Amino acid sequence: YSPALVCLAEYAHKYSIAPPRVAVGRILDMTGKTEQVTGSTVTQGASMFAMTALGKAGARLVERYDTVVPEIELKYANQHLLSDTPERAGQDPNNFRKVYAGQIAGSQYYIVGGVTELNANIHSSGFDAYAGRAANTGAKGSASRKVYVMNIAIDLRLVDSRTQEVVDMVSYQKQIIGKEVGVGLFDFFDGKIIDLSAGANGMEPIHLAVRSLVERAVFEFTANLYGLRDQRFCLDPKLDPLKGA
Repeated sequence: YSPALVCLAEYAHKYSIAPPRVAVGRILDMTGKTEQVTGSTVTQGASMFAMTALGKAGARLVERYDTVVPEIELKYANQHLLSDTPERAGQDPNNFRKVYAGQIAGSQYYIVGGVTELNANIHSSGFDAYAGRAANTGAKGSASRKVYVMNIAIDLRLVDSRTQEVVDMVSYQKQIIGKEVGVGLFDFFDGKIIDLSAGANGMEPIHLAVRSLVERAVFEFTANLYGLRDQRFCLDPKLDPLKGA
């Protein structure tokens, strides 16, 4: 969705629309799915995905996710220990960063929510075939093909920072398809055994699916904030893999 998000930024610039200030809260993994070796099945970086998407869409982003550094710097500044010209320490009694009321920009909206579904196998199909001569030394072959489908979903909310009113919400889901194909051959040649096999498998990455869902949700939020009523201006429905989700 990167081109669609960039298109939103260009749309706001073209029509002189002032982008709102938006913060991103916790977009949590609420599926509880973990693997013994690799840990969490779902990415824990969904909030980062949303921040990057907002940046592409031209929104003004204010930091609320990790405030450790600004809180420490504010503490040092209040103690007159923080300076933007530390090389002048001890030479100028006013060589410290000034703290003024109202200097931190507030957000107008913030995004929160979570990854709410990860259904491991909602559908599967396949076949296994085996053929060969009845004799013990006859050639034998096998073939197999399997397909299975997972799905993942997110639920996000856009909240007015002043009133705490939920002004918009979205729910999207995406199917993740896995495929496996294999073939094999077994035969005897002059007392020698030949056993050949080959296969391939692949599955759409879960983390990329989460990024797609988050970017699609941010596109929806931002388009509404910009007053873009016809989303086809930036997003061709024919090319939208989540159309109808």
